[in-house]
Amino acid sequence: MPTFTAADGTRLAYHFRGAGEPLTVLPGGPMCASSYLGDLGGLTAHRRLALLDLRGTGDSAVPVDQATYRCDRLVDDVEMWRAHMGLDHMDLLAHSAAACLAMLYAARYPHRIRRLVLITPNPSALGLRATPEERLAAARLRAGEPWFAEAFPAFEAWLVGGGDFDEVFMPFFYGRWDDAARDHDAAAEEQTNDDAGDRYFGEGAFAPDSTRAALAALNAPVLVYAGGRDGNPGPDLARRAAEAFPRAEFTVQAGAGHYPWLDDPEHFVGRIRAFLDGDTGTIRIGPPLGRTTA
Repeated sequence: MPTFTAADGTRLAYHFRGAGEPLTVLPGGPMCASSYLGDLGGLTAHRRLALLDLRGTGDSAVPVDQATYRCDRLVDDVEMWRAHMGLDHMDLLAHSAAACLAMLYAARYPHRIRRLVLITPNPSALGLRATPEERLAAARLRAGEPWFAEAFPAFEAWLVGGGDFDEVFMPFFYGRWDDAARDHDAAAEEQTNDDAGDRYFGEGAFAPDSTRAALAALNAPVLVYAGGRDGNPGPDLARRAAEAFPRAEFTVQAGAGHYPWLDDPEHFVGRIRAFLDGDTGTIRIGPPLGRTTA
C-alpha cells in the first residue's frame, strides 16, 4: 500500500487496481474509504485506477486538525498526491461528494487536468443543491417496488427535517435493490468517517462565484454522468452542473441510481472508456471540442 505525507504531516494512503494508463479516483461519501468503489464495474480491465483514501478514511491517518476535513482544505492533498505519483497531468474521476473536491481542484490547478469525469456529482461547489422536492420526485419513480411503502415515509420525513436517517430508505440510492446493492450498502458503515463527513461541507468550504469563474476557463474535456433514477443529483440538476464547464459532455444512464457501476457495469465502463478515449457519443453541453468560447 503506497503512502505519502501531506503538508501538515498527515500520512495519506492510496491504492492501485488494474492495469493500463492511470486514472486517478476520488471517493465520495462524503469521506468514505475508496474501497466502496470496488473496481468501478470492471474499469480496472482497461485502466490502472489510483484510488485515494482521503484523510481520516480507509488506510489514511486521522489528522491532528479536524478542520482539515473541510472540502476546500483537501485540495492541497490532491495536488501533493499528483506530484508524489509523478503525473504532469491526470485523468481524474470523482464520485458524488468528491465532485466538489474535483471541481475545486480543477479551478485551482486547471493545467493539471487532462480529462475530468464527474459521476452522479454533488454540485454544491457551484452553489447548486438538490431540493427535497426533486429528491422525492425521483423516489416516487420507485413506487411499484415492494419496499417502497415502508421506505418512502421515512425518506420523506428525513428530507423535510422531521426524521432521522434510516437504513430502510437506502434502496432509493440504488437503481436495483438486489443482493449486490444490499452488500454494498452493508459495508458503508465501516467505510465512512461520519465526523469527517459532517465537516466536509462546513461553512466557508465553497465560493461558488469564484469557482464558476475559474471553471469557465478550464480547457479540459469534462463528462458529467447522471443516473436516471438518482435524486441527488437528478439528471436535470446534473445537466445544470455540466453547464459550468466550457467543454462539458453530459450523459444519463437509464435505470441507474447513485452508484451506476453497480446497476449496469458493462454500460458504465463502455461510456467512461469512450469518453477517456475521446469517442463519447454523449450530449455535448459546451462548444465543440477544440473550440473555445468567445
